[in-house]
Amino acid sequence: MILGQPAAGGAPPADVIKDSDTAHFMQDVIEASQKTPIVVDFWAPWCGPCKQLTPAIEKVIKGTRGAVKLVKINVDENQQLAAQLRIQSIPTVFAFAGGRPVDGFAGALPESQVKAFVDRLLAAAGAPAGEQDSPIADALNQAKALFDAGDAKRAAALYGQILAAEPENVAAIAGLARAHIAAGELDKARDALGRVPEAGKSDPEVAAAKAALDLAEKSKGAGNLAELEAKLAANPNDHQARFDRALGLYGMGKREEAIDELLAIIKKDRDWNEQAARKQLVQFFEAQGPKDPLTLAGRRKLSSLLFS
Repeated sequence: MILGQPAAGGAPPADVIKDSDTAHFMQDVIEASQKTPIVVDFWAPWCGPCKQLTPAIEKVIKGTRGAVKLVKINVDENQQLAAQLRIQSIPTVFAFAGGRPVDGFAGALPESQVKAFVDRLLAAAGAPAGEQDSPIADALNQAKALFDAGDAKRAAALYGQILAAEPENVAAIAGLARAHIAAGELDKARDALGRVPEAGKSDPEVAAAKAALDLAEKSKGAGNLAELEAKLAANPNDHQARFDRALGLYGMGKREEAIDELLAIIKKDRDWNEQAARKQLVQFFEAQGPKDPLTLAGRRKLSSLLFS
């Protein structure tokens, strides 16, 4: 069947959508996601965008027939939990699998993008992928394979061919931007992202490409690594030096070491510089994508620190 569409016959399980709270979060989300992927919707009665998102997300979740479940958290009634999870705006949606957060988004997305979000969650959990046998889909898969293999130049060329056929193909635009970033062509990446149509500006792949571009630009100004290491040797609690070193390492492709540096800051002082380390770590995850092994491992470590 196509992911996110109702299976033949029968109604979705009665507990596919439920309200929860701080006291039951561990049971309803962390423990429950060990068996079934859980989408958590943080909302409030006064929130207009929440009212726009709710019908779409409930429809998509019901369409999975229990393969994914929805837990709704009223942030007004659960302020401590919202603060602990660093919810900064609503609606905010997190996806949990295996007891840890694996994906998320903020703001009211249209139903098509909510479905794409849930489809990714299902695919990551091992559900069969939907049918994608169109020439464009095949070309996108080939371009991504080239990019993943380190051939950014050929990937960019193929993404360009796709865009010649479909100028507003958001996946191709995001892919082209990533290919230019990998080649160090940041101006071309910025130009590519400028072609994103209005309807695709909140697409997760576009957001990831924008995050990757921002990181590439930040890492250029991170400073001399040897000087930063000397500062840390003199003062291991120099969080700014460690933060800058993380950016520099990330720009060099040493992603795991960069993530560990930010986690070290969070472990010592999670609120340093208005939670700059956590925010930067989230940007790393966004740039890498929810399925990247380093994102999954990093989110698990971050969750452990936040819930400890």
